[in-house]
Amino acid sequence: MNKNNKPILEHVRGFLEYLDIEKGLSNNTQETYTRFLNNFSYWLKENKLEDIKPHELTEKHIWDYRVSLSRHINKMNKQTLKRSTQNYYLIALRNLLKYFSNKDILSLPAEKIKLAKSKSDERVVNFLNLSQVKNLLEIPRTSSITDLRDKAILEVLFSTGLRVAELVSLNKEQVKITPETKYLEIVVIGKGNRPRPVYLSNRAVNWLKKYLDKRDDAEKALFINYKGPKKASRRLSRRSVENIVKKYALLAGIPSFTSPHTLRHSFATDLLMQGVDLREVQEFLGHKNIATTQIYAHVTSKKLRDTHKKFHSLKE
Repeated sequence: MNKNNKPILEHVRGFLEYLDIEKGLSNNTQETYTRFLNNFSYWLKENKLEDIKPHELTEKHIWDYRVSLSRHINKMNKQTLKRSTQNYYLIALRNLLKYFSNKDILSLPAEKIKLAKSKSDERVVNFLNLSQVKNLLEIPRTSSITDLRDKAILEVLFSTGLRVAELVSLNKEQVKITPETKYLEIVVIGKGNRPRPVYLSNRAVNWLKKYLDKRDDAEKALFINYKGPKKASRRLSRRSVENIVKKYALLAGIPSFTSPHTLRHSFATDLLMQGVDLREVQEFLGHKNIATTQIYAHVTSKKLRDTHKKFHSLKE
C-alpha cells in the first residue's frame, strides 16, 4: 500500500520503531510516547476517525482533540489534566507529524499544533521540608522484608534524588555493600542514556543493607515485588513505587501531592538550602540543561534575599 494511503493508526508502530532505531530514545521514553499516542488512537476511534490518513488530518481535528484533553478527568484524583500534562500529549502528536515529514508522508505541518500556555502555578515545585521528610522516612515498620524494602526505597530516593525509572532499573550487582561500607557511590543511566554517579548516605546504606540481608532469592533487580504470582521478573514497576510513596505519605500526614518526584525535588531543595551551587545540583539530578534546574530558583532567590537583608551595608 502507498504510504500516503495508510491510516494514521497504521503508522504509529513505524513511528515508535523510528524513535528506537533512528532517534535512539530510551525504553522509558518510548513507553511514554506509546501511552500518549494510544490516547490519540482511542480518540480517533471514539470519533469514528480510525481510517483517517495523515493528509486528511485537519486543524479542526487537532482543535477537537485539544478540547477533549482539556475536559479529560483523571480517574485517580477526579481532576482535569494540568495544561502541562495536556502539552505532553500534544508534543507526542507533533513529533508524529514531524516523523511524517521526515518520511515524505503528506500531512499537516507539525507547527500547526500549538501548545497550551501553562498557568504560573503549574511552574511551582512541590517539595517537602526536612521535618516532613523525616516524618515520612520514620513511618515504615521494619518487621517484614516488605517493610524493609519500602524503608530502603524511601531512604534511597531522598539520599540520591533518583528518578523513579532510574530507581526501579537498579540491580543488586550495582550495590556492593560490605560490613565496612558507610557511604556508597553508584552509577546510574539516566535520561538520554547519560551515566552519572549518585551517592547513598550512611543512613541509606544501612537500611539497604538490612533489606538485602533478608533477601534469599536469585532475582536480579534491587527492588522486587512480594505480592501476586511469581512472574518471569519480579522487578517493581514505577507505578508500584509511586503507590508505596503515596501509602506512607498518607500515613505520615504529609501533603497528598507527595510522590517519588516530590522526594527528588526535596533532595534538590535541601542541597540548595545548604548552600550547594545550582550547577552542582544540576549534576546531581542529571539535567542536561541548566535551564531545567532553574525551576529551583525560588530557593536560591530566597537565600539571596535573606543574605542581602542580613549582610548588605546601609540597609536601614
